[in-house]
Amino acid sequence: MPPRLKLRDIAFFERPVHFARPFRFGAVTVNTAPQLFVRVEIEVEGKGIAVGASAEMMVPKWFDKRPELSPAQTVDELRRSLEIARGLYLARTGFQTAFDLHASCIGAQVATCARKNIPALAAAFGPAEIDKAILDALLRASETNFFDGMSRNIAGIDARLSPDLKDADLKTLLSSRKPLQRVAIRHTVGLDDTIEGKGGVADGRENCGAHFFKLKLSGDPTADAARLARIGKELDALGHDCKVTLDANEQYADLAALQALISRLDREPALRSISSRLLYVEQPMPRDITRQSPLGSLAGRGFIIDEADDSYDAFPAARALGYRGISSKSCKGLYKSVVNATRAAKWSASGETFFITGEDLTCQAGLGVQQDLALGAFLGVTHAERNGHHYVDGFGETPFAEAQAFAAAHPDLYADTGHGIRLSIHNGDLLTGSLHAAGFATSVHPDWSALRPLEQPKSLQEYLA
Repeated sequence: MPPRLKLRDIAFFERPVHFARPFRFGAVTVNTAPQLFVRVEIEVEGKGIAVGASAEMMVPKWFDKRPELSPAQTVDELRRSLEIARGLYLARTGFQTAFDLHASCIGAQVATCARKNIPALAAAFGPAEIDKAILDALLRASETNFFDGMSRNIAGIDARLSPDLKDADLKTLLSSRKPLQRVAIRHTVGLDDTIEGKGGVADGRENCGAHFFKLKLSGDPTADAARLARIGKELDALGHDCKVTLDANEQYADLAALQALISRLDREPALRSISSRLLYVEQPMPRDITRQSPLGSLAGRGFIIDEADDSYDAFPAARALGYRGISSKSCKGLYKSVVNATRAAKWSASGETFFITGEDLTCQAGLGVQQDLALGAFLGVTHAERNGHHYVDGFGETPFAEAQAFAAAHPDLYADTGHGIRLSIHNGDLLTGSLHAAGFATSVHPDWSALRPLEQPKSLQEYLA
């Protein structure tokens, strides 16, 4: 039986993160964003008290892209999501499994946020971050690492939120996983990033020897085709084989615009370099349009959803529309990732190919990148978007002593470059060996005294003042 626990406390903190260079995706350019830190204290039945932690960037204009909202307002939505989730989780006072706690709160979380005009994707952020911290504490109390704990279903995950599956389906997936020892980085090329020359796509100091590249799209088929042709020439000059994915971040207005881009990829010689390397296209259209738009003949190209993945039934709905894949992101919920990996494996057993991917640039060095990397490695995600440290310059504003503690505890993941501690990338890969420490993929926690409490979200009236 999975161990049962009860919550004693949940605390939120944040730290400003200033980007080393602008990152443009979709219709927004990000230069700064706060990083969230969660600290929970739990009591595990028969094992005593334990403390767990998680971390995640609160990225503006990703969870909610409505044009009438400012970037700051969308970050405040995430703070509200956290506070609502905190109240719901702490209201559950008895002993229960970690997944019991999640499953008993997620419906009320989404409903409460909806009444406050917070979309489902942002609503899920609060529970996702609390769940990671709870799992960290539970694993520490059990003196178990993430991979072994998940294999024996220490959280008690079942199919109550995914009626298309059986409990046995989830048990089969969890018990059969063999965590990857290496995960390849997928180097992101933002819309404002340099393409040619020094600091460009083919610069090995810039791409860290990556064999996978993620290319952002603007939503304009003509402009995107011209830019992809330029990138393709740089990839040809790399000197080694590589693969690419494309990500539109909801910017293609409809199927007609998307068809225009895909037609050019299919027929134009200048785009052959990209087309021949293309693995899949991520979230091309707005999430609401996605749900109303079967892909039809386009489905053969391979499409995945990301921002449209805002509920436990999103993947089956996307499958019916012709989508083949879905992203795993711990900021959307680690339990949903497990459910979706189970679906992909079960559906693929019938002869078609379905898959999950790793799509999270915002996992910063430390807790964030380690926990998401471990989740992907456990589920078999062989390459993942993973160069957030590149835009933020390593550990960013993290105190040097804290960064040193992470580097000492996880020497296969970090190295002191002489210009600060950064992710250590080995021939384009990240190593996962040190993530087998007791807890959720980390031997150390942040310096809580160096963090400030989570800001109180402003009201609309305050923004208008």
